[in-house]
Amino acid sequence: MDIRRSKSMMRQGVIVAMAIGVLAACNRQEPPVAAQDTETTAAADQATGDAHADPEAAPASEPAKPAGFDLESVPVSDRALGAFPFITLPDGYEAINEQTLSLARVPFWTGDRLEDVEGKAYLATIQERSGHTYSDLELERNIQHVVEQAGGVMVTDSAIAPEVLEGVSRDVRKNLVDGWGDVYNNPVQTYVIRNADKTVWLHLCSDSAGAGLIIVEARAFEPTASLLPADALKREIDTHGKVAMQVNFAVDKADILPGSMPQIEQVANLLNGDPALKLSINGHTDATGDAAHNQALSEARARSVVAALIARGIDGSRLQAQGLGQSEPVADNATEGGRAKNRRVELVRI
Repeated sequence: MDIRRSKSMMRQGVIVAMAIGVLAACNRQEPPVAAQDTETTAAADQATGDAHADPEAAPASEPAKPAGFDLESVPVSDRALGAFPFITLPDGYEAINEQTLSLARVPFWTGDRLEDVEGKAYLATIQERSGHTYSDLELERNIQHVVEQAGGVMVTDSAIAPEVLEGVSRDVRKNLVDGWGDVYNNPVQTYVIRNADKTVWLHLCSDSAGAGLIIVEARAFEPTASLLPADALKREIDTHGKVAMQVNFAVDKADILPGSMPQIEQVANLLNGDPALKLSINGHTDATGDAAHNQALSEARARSVVAALIARGIDGSRLQAQGLGQSEPVADNATEGGRAKNRRVELVRI
């Protein structure tokens, strides 16, 4: 082999070696991943997953949201509760502005919603007695102890969500003012005691100056009104000059409940059957709460009955509305049954 041919072969070998080295170096670098490569990889992964998936399996659903408060989760206590409202305040504290309502609807905060509870209700504002220093922590701990001794549980100790408070009507806020406390700036403690024959809800909202307390003994609504047909109404008015009916209204309002509308229809039938008859619609309340408030409420309820009769075609000149408040009881206001009888509407011939 001559020298020129040998040198030429050596140059070719060097070039090949350099090319191999460059290619190797390029292969060691990680090129940026293009969008197309990502989509291709995802598609491949999807295909692989589909190949192993059950073709009849339903698509995965979203995770279930945590369940809210469930009354059935509260254990049933066998401990005697005593007389309503079931608890006594700790030493050094007293209740003012107390109210006891034979039937009320109260919204209780459960931590995730307001739960409307119907039943006998006790509302009060709690303050310290003279000579005692108020402590919201002392009051809260004592109430918690009493509830736990009765076999109850705390449902929540938290602030009512602002958007929930915005949905509470002005009427509800007004009716609960003495027992609800400053729920707009302070947390609420809600407790439940479940017995075999009753469920008791307790609301406490305390601040540095006092507290609101509400206790409700929940129970199913037991109607006290019974339908008196037009002929029975006429017999009573012909004999006694008046007749009493237990028309049901919304709690502390003048709104006639739908269940009492058939009774209003019978009064309209009575008036249509005797065109000469004129009636005074007299509203009465029990003695619960302020007398002036009860007077105004009885007047408003009497006007509601008159308006309902006019809406059914009765000439308004044949009717008048009068409220007598709690001034003319027909039964003992110290008993629940007596108070129910005192909450009535009377038709009086004029």
